[in-house]
Amino acid sequence: MAQVAALVGTLKRVLKASAITYVQVGACLNRSESSIKRKFSRQDFSLSELDRICTLASTDIAELVKAMEQDQGRLQHLAADQETQIADDLGLLLVTVCVLNKWSFDEIIDFYVFDEHDLVQKLATLDRLRLIELLPGNRIKVLVAPNFGWLPNGPIETVFLRVIQKDFFATRFDADDHQLIVMNGMLSDTSNAELRRRLERVARDFDVLNQEDTRLTHDNRHGYTLLLALRDWRYSGFQPYVRDKS
Repeated sequence: MAQVAALVGTLKRVLKASAITYVQVGACLNRSESSIKRKFSRQDFSLSELDRICTLASTDIAELVKAMEQDQGRLQHLAADQETQIADDLGLLLVTVCVLNKWSFDEIIDFYVFDEHDLVQKLATLDRLRLIELLPGNRIKVLVAPNFGWLPNGPIETVFLRVIQKDFFATRFDADDHQLIVMNGMLSDTSNAELRRRLERVARDFDVLNQEDTRLTHDNRHGYTLLLALRDWRYSGFQPYVRDKS
C-alpha cells in the first residue's frame, strides 16, 4: 500500500504541475468531480484509469513511476561493475532474482539448496550493493525502485540472453498459461515506432502487475518470463534465393 500511496501522491503532483483539475480528470474518466476526489482519497485506480489520466497529463505510467522513484531516491539500476559481480556468481544471481521478486529468507531456503550461512553471505553482498537491507532475523528489505532494470546490453542481460537463446524456446508453448505469437510482415517506419510504443506499454503493464502481486503469498505466485522482441530479421534459409543486385 505504501507504493500505491506514493504513486498516487506523485500523480497528484504531476496533475497540479500541469494545471489539470479534478473536473478535467472526471471528464476523462466519465466520472463526477466528487467521485474523482473519493478515488484519490481511497487511492483506488485501475491500471486503465491511471493510463488515461497519464495521457491527459501528457505522460505515461513509466514516467509516472520514474518520477515517484526520483521523489523517493530509490535505486533504478546498478553500475556495470556491480552487475558483473552478480553475473559472475550464478548463485548470487539466483538470490538476486529471488529478492527482487520479494522472496523471504525462509522461502529461498525451502526452495533452493543454499545453507543458511551461504545465503546470509550472498544477502550481505546484495546489502553492500544497496539492492537490499538485511535486517535482524534475516528479514529482507528491497531498496530498489519498482521499475528497477538491468543495464541494456549489460553483464546480466547478456547472461539472460545467452540462456534464453538456448533454453527459453525449448517448449511447445501449448500449456494453458503459456502464449507464443510469431508474426511476420512489412511495416513503415511510422508503424514500427507505434508498435514499439505499444510493446513498451505491455512491458510496463507486466511490471505493474508484478509489483501488485508481491502482496500475495509465495504459493499464490508463479514465475513467468515475458519476452517482447521486434527486429529487422529475415530467415537465413531464404538467403540463397535473394537476387544479387550488386
